[in-house]
Amino acid sequence: MLKSFLPLSAVILFALTPTPSQGSKQENATPDAAPASAATQADAATNPVKPTAESQAKARGLYLIDCAMCHGDNGNGQTDIVKGMGLTLPDFTDLKTLAGTPDGQLFNIIRNGKDKMPPEAAGRANDSLVWNLIVYIRKMSK
Repeated sequence: MLKSFLPLSAVILFALTPTPSQGSKQENATPDAAPASAATQADAATNPVKPTAESQAKARGLYLIDCAMCHGDNGNGQTDIVKGMGLTLPDFTDLKTLAGTPDGQLFNIIRNGKDKMPPEAAGRANDSLVWNLIVYIRKMSK
């Protein structure tokens, strides 16, 4: 029962996710907003945010809502959804997994999606939150 419910839940979650065209707008004046040039820095290897306890708590919340259903609560990529779809996801708990991947590349994957992974819309998570999510994901291997 659980195996059939999880993929259905994921589809419903993404179907109900507001997009910028549905009236959800990114706030420009958020307390932990990344520098204005964050969008142009997306291809750079350097993460422009300085994580705080608050920003990491928000990143954790985003991860648990939008990422954990496939990547797992601990980041190992071993979930029923992944197994049911016949996918192999990276194991974020292994230090070697992201060792050669710059933060800018991770930002682009999260923001634009990759293969069957949907993009994280700017209306759901501003650039600062995505950069903090990358810090959170990297900490899973420590």
